[in-house]
Order: sequence, then C-alpha cells, then structure tokens
Amino acid sequence: MEDIIKVENLSKSYGELIAVNDLSFSVKKGTVFGLLGANGAGKSTTIECVLGTKTFDTGTVWILGLSPKANRKELFENIGVQFQEANYQENIRVEELCEVTASFYKNPADYRKLLLEFGIADKNKALVKELSGGQKQRLFIILALIPNPQVLFLDELTTGLDARARRDVWQILQDLKNQGLTILLTSHFMDEVEVLCNKISILKKGNIVFHGTVKEAIENSPYAKLEDAYLWYTDEEVSENENL
Repeated sequence: MEDIIKVENLSKSYGELIAVNDLSFSVKKGTVFGLLGANGAGKSTTIECVLGTKTFDTGTVWILGLSPKANRKELFENIGVQFQEANYQENIRVEELCEVTASFYKNPADYRKLLLEFGIADKNKALVKELSGGQKQRLFIILALIPNPQVLFLDELTTGLDARARRDVWQILQDLKNQGLTILLTSHFMDEVEVLCNKISILKKGNIVFHGTVKEAIENSPYAKLEDAYLWYTDEEVSENENL
C-alpha cells in the first residue's frame, strides 16, 4: 500500500519556541490517520507545514508524491481541507458558496448530493450566517469534499455536532475511506478516533510520544480505555501556546 502522505524529520520553531521537533510519519492510501495532542502540542503547525501554508525549518514533506511547496497548484486539485476556525463570507447563500467553490476545480463533486448526504439540503437557500454551529460544521466538511479530493485534511471535524450527526458523519467518512480516500484528521473525541483511525500519532510539546494503532496505544499504557491512555501520554494540561 503506497504512502500518500510522507513526512520526514519535520521541524518548525518560532524564535526560542520549538513548535514541531523532528517529526516523521506516513499515511497509507485509503486509511485515516489521527494527529492527536493537547492544545499547543504542535498539531496545527504540523498540518500547516504539511499543506505548505507555513514554511518549516527542516525536513521534507510529500503528498501524492508531490512537494506542497513546488507543486502547490497540482496538489490544490487533489486535496480537500476543513479547518475548525474556517472563515467564510457569512452573507452568501449555501448553494452559492458551494457553486463558487466548485468553480475552482476541474472535476468537482456534486455539491447537491453532498448537501443531501450531510443532512442540510433544505438549507441550500439559507445564508451561511443563518446556519447553526453544527450545520456550519457540516457545510465546511462539504466544501472540503467538493474538490473530489484524493486526500482530505479535517480539523476537529465533528465539533458542534450532536451525537446522531457525529455518527452520520463518521459513516460517510468510512464510506469514503472504503472508496480509497486518504484522511488526516485531528480530534479531541477519543470515541471518534477509535471508530475512524487506522493509525495515530500523539504529540506532546512538538514531539511524537506515541505512534501506532489505537489498540497499541492502549496496550502500551497502564489503562484499558483510549481516553485514559491519551491523557497519560499527553499529561494533558492547559498550554500557553494553544494555537500551535
């Protein structure tokens, strides 16, 4: 199974602060990889470096065999991205935002079908600002899927969704994974991680403190549940650098 994402010896500092320290990991085709850690552990910085939106100090990154620095335009056609703090025009109708997004790509997915699958087809005429938090979150995932991507990056994908909506999203992502889509996600919901992720890396202060399967994460800790194991690995507490 080929590596769709490959990161080797990635490091990034902000002055004296080391945000990401010599990270290496790979993500196989058709799998879901979870990048976990407390706020400030380095997840956001890692993803931004992998996507090429932030310059890293040392290391190499490849997505679909291409460099996010040198091949940004080609990668743009094959990657979908959803950030938790997405900023979209609030005074635009849902269908208009989807149409504008689709216009950027050569072979976009049918956004009407996606709106239906994610349960917000009845909001296609609504302004973005009129959507609830959960509805906006589903819309942002839809926008990430419109490119018909081979690789999908999801940041806290089900924040704001109720239990039923979260499980509906999980099922859709499982189906997409089975169709060959490769997904890199961050999440603070360990039940979500257990359901979706084939492999995980847990970050602490910019370093990988665990890499492997969920089962291995539990087995290598003193605990029987992933949430307890995760807290043990991270020794999680409030960080002064929550945006890293």
